[in-house]
Amino acid sequence: MVPFAAPVDDILFSLRKVADVDRLPDWDDELAEGVITHFASFAEGVIAPLDESGDAQGCRLENGRVRMPDGFGDAYSQLAEGGWQGLTAPEQFGGMQADHVTAACVSEIFSGANHSMQMVCNLVPGAISTLMRFGTEDQKSAYIPPLAEGRWLATMCLTEPGAGSDLGRVRTKAVQDGDHYKITGEKIFISGGDQDMSEGIFHLVLARTGAMEDGVKGLSLFLCLSENDGIRNDITVTRIEEKLGLHASPTCQMSFDGARAELVGAEGQGLMAMFTMMNHARIDVSLQGVAHASRAYQVASTYAADRTQGRKSDGSPAVLSDHPDVCRMLDEQRMLALGARAMVHVAMVEMDLDARPALVDFLTPVCKVFCTDAGTRSADLGMQILGGYGYLTEYRVSQTWRDARICSIYEGANGIHDLTIATRGLKLPGAADGFDDLIGELTDDAAVLAIRDTWRAMRAEVAASATPAEMAYDFARLTGELYFRAVWAKMAKVGDDEMQRLFARVQRRPLPVLV
Repeated sequence: MVPFAAPVDDILFSLRKVADVDRLPDWDDELAEGVITHFASFAEGVIAPLDESGDAQGCRLENGRVRMPDGFGDAYSQLAEGGWQGLTAPEQFGGMQADHVTAACVSEIFSGANHSMQMVCNLVPGAISTLMRFGTEDQKSAYIPPLAEGRWLATMCLTEPGAGSDLGRVRTKAVQDGDHYKITGEKIFISGGDQDMSEGIFHLVLARTGAMEDGVKGLSLFLCLSENDGIRNDITVTRIEEKLGLHASPTCQMSFDGARAELVGAEGQGLMAMFTMMNHARIDVSLQGVAHASRAYQVASTYAADRTQGRKSDGSPAVLSDHPDVCRMLDEQRMLALGARAMVHVAMVEMDLDARPALVDFLTPVCKVFCTDAGTRSADLGMQILGGYGYLTEYRVSQTWRDARICSIYEGANGIHDLTIATRGLKLPGAADGFDDLIGELTDDAAVLAIRDTWRAMRAEVAASATPAEMAYDFARLTGELYFRAVWAKMAKVGDDEMQRLFARVQRRPLPVLV
């Protein structure tokens, strides 16, 4: 087994040299490096060692309650005591009030160390953001402190049987009962729907206050606690799913049987409120893809540098990394990890600058698609590099592939994000134009700008089409590839010889569409 090592140097390079994070008015580079380095040490020593055992042991449902794998409860206690759950929460509610870019770097490291545990813990920042934007002052005061302290964890309850991506089919009902509401219905695919690490769970639930024919306009958002005044709420975990990967993350099917709840925001505006949490989750998922790409490269490069195989041209013994085909695969892994990370970092800085919100709306699905595909691709390459040992569990690159595979499915399947790029992304004022401008800001490389010309032509074709969905896949892949090459052009300009060598290989990549 290759122990997890957080890619701190790569992260700091991307922030400083590609995303130009010092453009943020309140950026404290020394503080950010300290936070990232400190969490990396914690992740390597406490969280990562549980990843293999958690995968093997998995979660179990006993008497209606979920039991996490051995050691997870103690690790979570240390995580909470360190203040990490309140990293971005406002100071007035007990948090550290760190910037979201630093928090994103922490999240990537967390995912690389133990994606399953990160899945259960990392919905808290989105829940806090939702409360800060839509909650009442009383709700903020009552609910943010226990989330920031780590006494509560959070969930996002959207999906139902028959209502996945089509949220207009949500049937879970909320009925007002005095000063609160009662929720009745069934939710599925709820990450961390129950666990025994935190004292309580803060569920954000999308439920219907209007009629079915109202579609998404009849949906409202509710907060629903696992306990009220020490008494279990009327929420039952009916099963936990058996999954390909993320075995230590309980994916729950939940029944709400008149559960007590509070409205968050206004009736009928639930989807808008929930998207605050979903947009946070989509950036987080992009970084999960980056984390898996980076981890797969770490395992494969370590193995390839040590594994004796064949001979060099001079007859001396060779290791795997001496062979050109293995070098090709290692280079692709490295290119994907570095480039995908830079894509997210640039988007995160734009998000915090808040000068081009339409551009951020465009970049979010582009990052989600490209980065999650990159994670699976890198893990697949890692399995190929290790050969038979890649298919076995000993080096755990197969677990990386299993865990990474969900990223292109959840928080909106990648095909849905392709469609978003090709429709809303081209209609929203300032979105596609902002992306066009961003490419020019990142690089003046002639080859990259030639691809931008190709992208411009396809953009016009898609925008004029009566059936843009038919071109959505190809257009989204071209968009992601253009963004990827633009950040790589900048990395090559500011990086070392190795960066320039890798960029030359990036330039030789075939375009994802025929032009």
